[in-house]
Amino acid sequence: MGILPFVPSDCSAARAWDNIELGIHDWTVRTGMLKTIAADDLAALVSRARQSERQRAHLNVHDSLDAPVQRLFIAMEPETYIPPHRHSPANKWEFLALIEGALDLLIFANDGTLSQRTTLAPDQVRAVELPPGTWHGYVVREPGTVVLEVKEGPFTPTPEHDLAPWAPAEGNPQARAGWQWMRDARPGDRFPSATDGAD
Repeated sequence: MGILPFVPSDCSAARAWDNIELGIHDWTVRTGMLKTIAADDLAALVSRARQSERQRAHLNVHDSLDAPVQRLFIAMEPETYIPPHRHSPANKWEFLALIEGALDLLIFANDGTLSQRTTLAPDQVRAVELPPGTWHGYVVREPGTVVLEVKEGPFTPTPEHDLAPWAPAEGNPQARAGWQWMRDARPGDRFPSATDGAD
């Protein structure tokens, strides 16, 4: 895995991060002592998200995917689809702080019923912490939305049993319909595929 030393955002070498691909993570910043993430770096991250097929991009602050605490900035655009999922291990809490833009956090019951919808925005909730095992997804409300996510490591891909069986997976032909439903759903609504019996 190649990791570049962190360099100031006005240095041309910083743009070389664009060529780093670390699985689903896009960039990692590293230095011996001080790590700094400037406004220009977040603007570049937003630009990368807009060019991505998934409409989101990550900037890792932790040094490796094995780090005991994972810290990353995530830039997201409104049409990104973040399907309902959970982190079932007892130590896999998730902390999310809004940096720019706005998004909704959706909390689901086990049967796919939306139980809570919380808006993160500059004049509303600014940060949330999810306990382990919580079914959740996100809907991005504004272009250029950026969040800081902190969670216990090491990083592990979400296993099949932690992907909601009642919602289309990312890349599924029904993913667009899932995103549209999540965009407009209100507490008490049940995910359509769950209503159709796909439990």
